[in-house]
Amino acid sequence: MDQVTKSAFKKVSLLVGLALICCCGIYFWMGEHAAMEFLGAYLIEFSLSIDNLFVFITIFTAFQIPAVYQHRVLAWGIWTAVVLRFIFIFLGVTIVQQFSWILYLFGAILLISAWHMVKKDDKENDVTNNIAYRLLKKCMPITDGFVGNHFITRQNGRWHATPLFAALLVIEASDILFAIDSVPAAFSVSTNLFLVYSSNILAILGLRQLYFVLEHLQERFCYVRYGVAIILAFTGIKLLSAMFDVHISIPVSIGFIILVLTGSILFSIYKTSHCPAESATVRKK
Repeated sequence: MDQVTKSAFKKVSLLVGLALICCCGIYFWMGEHAAMEFLGAYLIEFSLSIDNLFVFITIFTAFQIPAVYQHRVLAWGIWTAVVLRFIFIFLGVTIVQQFSWILYLFGAILLISAWHMVKKDDKENDVTNNIAYRLLKKCMPITDGFVGNHFITRQNGRWHATPLFAALLVIEASDILFAIDSVPAAFSVSTNLFLVYSSNILAILGLRQLYFVLEHLQERFCYVRYGVAIILAFTGIKLLSAMFDVHISIPVSIGFIILVLTGSILFSIYKTSHCPAESATVRKK
């Protein structure tokens, strides 16, 4: 592990520590149940963010974004996600308060998403198939190379997008798709606007540093995607089970998420260390 990765890992640890401190503050301010809801929503968002970051790596690789410019794109992407998540969560809470049955629909969406996550192939990782990228190409030309760290540049009297802007746009479009999973998943443990939004934001703020950890260690975490899919399926089942008056407690949910996430990480490390040929096949999927 190089110095950059170590530094990023320390910052991720500090941000996780900050989230735990906030959880303690909520415990004393709002009570034990609210603290458990916050922790459950945070763990769900953090777990799903790991898979989101693998998509970011794919996007940066496809656009051949140099490391020196990746910080800028990630910063813009994360702060935009902070705003977009508030809109998604606010609308979601409002809809759930008016139509509680919508949670069952969210549960079905999560089960479908879990299935697609397991079955996805290389075509889904092709940025040229991204609708945001196709729309951008129709609206304005894209420069062949980079123009410093600019997103937009003017050439021959006409505005052009740079590969940095194209990558940012694809990342934002991808985050919207991930929000369709993560926000309903958070509703499986809480529908409190403050708890869901604060837990989401604290998880998102750690994405930038977590990216630079996973960028160097992605080959060691090739099976984590399956763990995230299991967590998605679990949250979907949790939402749907309420239809039959079966309720999975928040402590059980938290324990399950921690167990699956930790297990998938340890399994990935074990398999990549002892079965490199098999793990290479998984990475290609």
